[in-house]
Amino acid sequence: MSHRPAAHNGTPVADLDGPFARVVKLAESTGLPEVSLGTSYGTPALLVKGKSFVRLTDAETLVVMCALEEKEMLLELEPALFFETDHYKGWPAMLVRLQAIDDASLTQRLIAAWREKAPRRLSADFPA
Repeated sequence: MSHRPAAHNGTPVADLDGPFARVVKLAESTGLPEVSLGTSYGTPALLVKGKSFVRLTDAETLVVMCALEEKEMLLELEPALFFETDHYKGWPAMLVRLQAIDDASLTQRLIAAWREKAPRRLSADFPA
């Protein structure tokens, strides 16, 4: 994140507890620009230019945006980490088992999800 954002209620991100704090800290470590903390469907989310790219569904599960082709590959190759329900079939998002995924893999998913939702110009300016 380009700066340390405050949660929608004014709570500094560093003061967040629980499983989403890990997600926020990893996203901050990437230096992804224009990221803010917000909500999506009533749950904590990270947004790029107001668009959600990752959100917590419950204490154990994240929804991350993902290109359909990549999603199909990851679902097949790593079912212990990634899955979908009927609700997400055919949609460019997948579910992540938060306790099963390591920090390096989660960081990769956060960057990929950010790229899916970031405006093209912003994404093009971020190093690969």
